[in-house]
Amino acid sequence: MTSIETMKKESSQLLQLVSFMIGDEEYGVDILLVQEIIRMLQVTKVPNAPDYVDGVINLRGRIIPVIDLRCKLGIERKEHDKNTRIVVVEVSGKTVGFIVDAVTEVLRIPESITEAPPEIVTGVNSEYIKAVGKLEDRLLILIDIEKILTTSEHQQLEEIK
Repeated sequence: MTSIETMKKESSQLLQLVSFMIGDEEYGVDILLVQEIIRMLQVTKVPNAPDYVDGVINLRGRIIPVIDLRCKLGIERKEHDKNTRIVVVEVSGKTVGFIVDAVTEVLRIPESITEAPPEIVTGVNSEYIKAVGKLEDRLLILIDIEKILTTSEHQQLEEIK
């Protein structure tokens, strides 16, 4: 394969993402993991749940744990508003809702415009960051939704239901 063919193949690999805001930062997750995006619902608090768990919701007869992604990423909580959404995803075979400040768009970006997060960023919650996408006018932080929850946290969520 020539280098031109290799470049074409690399540039043809598109990432399809759902992008959302948390504070002033824009994040993205693989669209294949997203089941749906819903407006904020009444969340039922669960006693003794970890602080990043807001509670549970009843989504068409299914009880789904809801996680405040701000809290999970170490960002200060904020009041929910008209833009707040719950992104319902499939994580390791479990359905979980993540509360985000706002969902911005569905986008397709070439994998070639992403790169590993800079080493300086590899701080507290960098294990959740898969890559950083360099768009024309902004950066998009790609979250590895599978790594957001540890194995023990998955077990805690099972106990919540």
